[in-house]
Amino acid sequence: MSDIKFTIDGKECSAKSGQTIVEAAKDNGVYIPTLCHFDGLKPAGTCRICTVKVGGRNMAACTTPVTSGMVVENKTPELEDFRKAIIEMLFVEGNHMCPTCEKSGNCELQALGYRYQMMVPRFPFLFPKRAVDASSPKLYIDKNRCVQCLRCVRGITSADGRKVFGLVMRGGHAQISMDNELAAQLSDAEALKAMELCPVGAILRKEVGYAVPIGKRKYDKAPIGSEIEK
Repeated sequence: MSDIKFTIDGKECSAKSGQTIVEAAKDNGVYIPTLCHFDGLKPAGTCRICTVKVGGRNMAACTTPVTSGMVVENKTPELEDFRKAIIEMLFVEGNHMCPTCEKSGNCELQALGYRYQMMVPRFPFLFPKRAVDASSPKLYIDKNRCVQCLRCVRGITSADGRKVFGLVMRGGHAQISMDNELAAQLSDAEALKAMELCPVGAILRKEVGYAVPIGKRKYDKAPIGSEIEK
């Protein structure tokens, strides 16, 4: 039952008790961009692309619960430029080659780049040297593309509940690492889930490349967010 009333950019909205701003906005046809958020996973608030203003303060919409009378600012020039800046930083911080990437057309970062009309980033490219881990029999990790959203860490576990992926090191050296022993025990369906859970092309299922031709992929058909904004 919808029992909480609030507004987003002046639009009157309703929310269920316990819903976050992102969840409630989606139910009310308002798109708030995300990368680290995924339905069914515990919110982490790592990417900050969902940042909105509540009472004049910046808040992560994926972790902030809706309260009665809340006034949310979402699509302001300031916030939209802030989001675009994050997207640009994610592109320059890694090594993203969209034309040759298996995830092109299904990549959420790429789709957000199109939505925010990213052309030339305002930041210099870093061109980091990062390895590709292809030691698992079913998966490989291209760390050049990873945006450290932690979806894989939160969503992929072994049969006994152990995490298959984890974040190692700190700061600018932090990277996603895979437990090869646990990864080898994943079923084909679980390995495919890991690939689909990743918003970019960092985790790929071996031996099934380019199953859907370019031009027929998810964001080739409709821009990101269009399924909410109707």
